[in-house]
Amino acid sequence: MKNPKAQKLINKLIEEVELNGIITNTIVADLKDLRPFAVEEKRPLLAKTIRLTFEHIEEYQTFDIPIPEEEPIEGYEELLEDQENQSTPEESLLYLLNLIAEPENKANRLDLRAYVEALQEYAEEN
Repeated sequence: MKNPKAQKLINKLIEEVELNGIITNTIVADLKDLRPFAVEEKRPLLAKTIRLTFEHIEEYQTFDIPIPEEEPIEGYEELLEDQENQSTPEESLLYLLNLIAEPENKANRLDLRAYVEALQEYAEEN
């Protein structure tokens, strides 16, 4: 995001998760404060991702969405399978926050969409 206040808030969120893990009230409040910046910058994918993320954390008291899987590289499929779903909620949330910080990157947009799908599927199943 381009707004300096949004960037500062994203950095604060990343630092908080790195230092303290997922403190539900703090993270939800900060994400709610971050979302209007995405709306203001006309970034619907970011706004939706942020909203689904804080709703998920508020509802389940954790971030129970794994880091999106990478496409396997020929010959390395087994290595990737061994690493599947090895991420902790904190690692996955940190990964997502870093995607939000750099939404212009095409690969990041793809992973943001994967998070949106995973969050919606999780909500439907639970």
